[in-house]
Amino acid sequence: MVSLKLQKRLAASVLKCGERKVWLDPNEINEISLANSRRNVARLYRDGFIVKKPSVVHSRARVALRNEAKRKGRHTGTGKRRGTANARLPEKVLWMRRIRVLRRLLKKMRDAKKIDKHIYHSLYMLAKGNQFKNKRVLLETIHEMKGVAAKEKALAEQAVARKGRARARLDRKAAREAKKSEAPEGEE
Repeated sequence: MVSLKLQKRLAASVLKCGERKVWLDPNEINEISLANSRRNVARLYRDGFIVKKPSVVHSRARVALRNEAKRKGRHTGTGKRRGTANARLPEKVLWMRRIRVLRRLLKKMRDAKKIDKHIYHSLYMLAKGNQFKNKRVLLETIHEMKGVAAKEKALAEQAVARKGRARARLDRKAAREAKKSEAPEGEE
């Protein structure tokens, strides 16, 4: 049998693939063995005596299926875990997610004038100090602080009103006293 090593090498070069992907027609060995140049090999390729084999399929269907199951929580038990909990989902990532949510909420409420800059700053520092485990707790604290602030404001207004009434009472009393002291002098 004739050696077709040269033709296989030339065909691989012409077809831009590896030699394992080159198929030489066993019925046309004599014709192929005469081809000793790239041009001749290219002609044989056009004629169908030399064929470029298709690439081997590496199916990912099973992988896709398994990943779909993993999304549902299968195959993720203790026996399947290689890294620590912190390696699989770092505490820092959880912290960053939480603090960004809290800070975004604080900023939104400050911009909407729902909280003043003083409450904002104190809550910002508390959030930084890990005081709020989630958004709900922070909202509860905001409502409490707003309630306290409103109560203090109301009490302050009441105190001012009370002082005003007391001053008016004292003024009236002083006026009455002055009138009383003036009347006897006028009689004399």
